[in-house]
Amino acid sequence: MSTSPRTRATVDNGGYLTGSTGHTAESACSPRPASSTSRAGWTGEHARSEHTDRVTRARDLSPYVELGREQWRELRAATPLSLTSDELRRLRGLGERVSLDEVADIYLPLSRLINLQVAARQRLHAATTTFLGETAEKVPFVIGIAGSVAVGKSTTARILRALLARWRDHPRVDLITTDGFLHPNAELTRRGLMTRKGFPESYDRRALVRFVADVKAGAPAVPAPVYSHLSYDIVPGASQVIRQPDILIVEGLNVLQPGSRLAVSDLFDFSIYVDAHADRIRQWYIDRFLALRDTAFADPASYFHRYATLSDDEATQRAAQIWHEINEPNLITNIRPTRGRAALVLRKDADHSITRVRMRKL
Repeated sequence: MSTSPRTRATVDNGGYLTGSTGHTAESACSPRPASSTSRAGWTGEHARSEHTDRVTRARDLSPYVELGREQWRELRAATPLSLTSDELRRLRGLGERVSLDEVADIYLPLSRLINLQVAARQRLHAATTTFLGETAEKVPFVIGIAGSVAVGKSTTARILRALLARWRDHPRVDLITTDGFLHPNAELTRRGLMTRKGFPESYDRRALVRFVADVKAGAPAVPAPVYSHLSYDIVPGASQVIRQPDILIVEGLNVLQPGSRLAVSDLFDFSIYVDAHADRIRQWYIDRFLALRDTAFADPASYFHRYATLSDDEATQRAAQIWHEINEPNLITNIRPTRGRAALVLRKDADHSITRVRMRKL
């Protein structure tokens, strides 16, 4: 049986049949343009249509879907907003401007997505244990949150923790930061790494992997070291004990770093990268440094107390220097390259608001 023109068009066009590409039966049988003007118009429409088709196909094949704020907001469905203004104020970090509208538009859809992912992960775990003939036990769902200094990842982690704990499926949500897994200052000094604090080599990565692995394995009580931003050091003898949570959030600069062996990111069930243009993050860092002069730096016990008396110009200059010498190189070399490993990217605008969400769909 001969193949019809339309069937041939479908095959020749890789399975895409449109009336505007010039490959369908209708367009193949169309009369030639009568004049150079109409021919030019037909050619222009043809080129634009082919470009649109290529963009559509590329978007369909991309492992990501990118949504604007209004599109993302629609995915909230019927998820209720139970967070109050007072609760949000306590969760916000210094300089952060997260509003209840942003919680509703961005964080509620995100909490719904994670709730669905937790349920799917539990079903998968149950299927695996059934196959092995074992008794299914609840396994904590682990979320990693990464991003630059001053980008607002800590606020994101705290808000997400508060919202996820309101779901009846997973009321026990714990949060730890990787600051507790920094080597103590004495060890960093011994290794010549005090000016590299926050870089991957300044962390006890093996201890961090062991900690998350123990939590994920269902250990009844897993201690994590505690870091003090006041003393800028690990608190000797202090620990935060994690006791079989439904969800564990791990927040830190480099949590999405790959490793030559097992990396902590290999243990994540879901991961988020908080993103913004480097110049904007630099300004947020300087603004935060200036604000800290009247708060944390003003405490005589603060490691940075010497900065409390700096003038605005002096403080701005010092903050810019720290950014240029430490935070920016770490962002460019270590942190930002891990963005593509995240399951979801939250993109911030100059006013700190999240305007776009990129989600891995494959």
